[in-house]
Amino acid sequence: MEHDKIKPILFSVIKHSTPEELKEQIPKDIVSGIVVAIVALPLSIALAIASGVGPEQGLYTAIVAGFLIAFLGGSRVQISGPTAAFATIVAGIVATDGLDGLFAATIIAGVLLVLMGLFKLGTIIRFVPVTITTGFTAGIAVTIVIGQIKDFLGLAFPEGTPTVETTDKLSALAQNIGTINPEAVAVGLVCLAILIFWPRVSERIPGSLVSVVVGAALVAGLGLNVSTIGDLYTINGGLPQLHVPHLSMELFRDELANGMTIAILAAIESLLSCVVADSMISSHHRCNMELVAQGVGNIGSVMFGGIPATGAIARTAANVKSGGRTPISGMVHALVLLLVLVFLMPYAALIPMPTIAAILLQVAYNMSGWRNFAHLCRTTSKGAVATLLLTFALTIVFDLVTAIGVGMVITIVLFMKMVSEETEVKGWKYYCDANSEVTHLRELPKSVRVYEINGPMFFGMSDRIMDISVKSFTKYLIIRMRGVPSLDATGMNALERLYDYCDKKGVQLIISHANEQPMKTMRHAGFVDLVGEEHFRSNIDDAIAHARDLIEQGSVRG
Repeated sequence: MEHDKIKPILFSVIKHSTPEELKEQIPKDIVSGIVVAIVALPLSIALAIASGVGPEQGLYTAIVAGFLIAFLGGSRVQISGPTAAFATIVAGIVATDGLDGLFAATIIAGVLLVLMGLFKLGTIIRFVPVTITTGFTAGIAVTIVIGQIKDFLGLAFPEGTPTVETTDKLSALAQNIGTINPEAVAVGLVCLAILIFWPRVSERIPGSLVSVVVGAALVAGLGLNVSTIGDLYTINGGLPQLHVPHLSMELFRDELANGMTIAILAAIESLLSCVVADSMISSHHRCNMELVAQGVGNIGSVMFGGIPATGAIARTAANVKSGGRTPISGMVHALVLLLVLVFLMPYAALIPMPTIAAILLQVAYNMSGWRNFAHLCRTTSKGAVATLLLTFALTIVFDLVTAIGVGMVITIVLFMKMVSEETEVKGWKYYCDANSEVTHLRELPKSVRVYEINGPMFFGMSDRIMDISVKSFTKYLIIRMRGVPSLDATGMNALERLYDYCDKKGVQLIISHANEQPMKTMRHAGFVDLVGEEHFRSNIDDAIAHARDLIEQGSVRG
């Protein structure tokens, strides 16, 4: 199938486009790439700072990962780079394990993403319920907000104050709220107001870029006592350098869980972004190729000093709105950011920290999806709401690994409960009244009993098989399985116990209308040979006729 191809979509676009079509589209993609770079510039810097690394590392990520993923990716318009979803995870890794730990975790994530794509696991997105994605996304948004309160209010924390965990940040905020800086608050509020209201003035110039310029002008022009990026970080311009730190198997082993978390999140975020992009341009992405590209992009990013990257929905939407329709726009966006990094990066030192905080507060608001969160709480089942709220809370209090793990376990348990409740085992009723209003009845010999099973036979309902019983005069038990789509090992074991029960009672078991998967399982388990191939019939009428033949044969022999 087209969406399963392991082939960069850029190559297909070039191959299947005429020279005239390319000549018309490429200029549009170049313009769109420039616009997206302007959008990505302040976001990349802000997200790098939120991730606990230097501001230039956000640009390294957008440049290297953005170019590689666009070049190799499975989406026509996907724009990749640093995203808010990774900020708290990366900050935690950097704080506890340093940049070497982040390097190891990202390499692991990149390898896993490539393997997921090569093994065609791109459909993984379908197996993550919306309650979990909504819950952890909203939880990440809250952790970002909590992490930005300090800079937005201009608070001063004593040196050595623990601020890795969200609970630590809340404690530090409560203890140091008295150090609030009114000038920093004023700058933050002005920048936040620009971010909120600027789209009404112009949609062509991003509000984030305007807020950066205004914030820097306010602090420098008025001489405000407000911290800037240059006060807290050493700005490194110039080309990103290839860097391979000292690594060990022990470090990779320690970072395995973090690497798996980054891989899962990158897969979910990038494929979700691709789905959104598809709906905007009426196209289809190649999910497996996108995962391979995300893996290569993340490995490349960290090799050049960047951080984890994934598809960015906001930047992808900006690309579509600006006319981008091929991966060329994503590649141009990366090249434009490279020029900014080389020639303009020193000016990033002038950006005030409250401005960065304001940008991230807006990012958190946009990613929170609170309307969808509230809608799910109102319209879904109690179990789904519980999963949503628990995933949300665990993301904030603990981490994403715990949140997704617990959320998936609860979802699986609830799913099994739902399916087991849908599966029923019922016996046919006997109607002796000739005037019964029930029509289309089948005549059964007294010694024949029929049970129907509807729904999958798995470990969640195997005990119901044992509710099947026979009378003292029953000689033949027909199990009608036309409504059984699947049969697992536990269900198979329940059928074997039913056979033993019938054998002890002197009852012959007959199976009617077994579907392909259950039949394959029963044959593989030796159950067909145990019961007898001749006792497996294609439909209920054939099974009843077979039982009659056996009764007649028994009478003749008698």
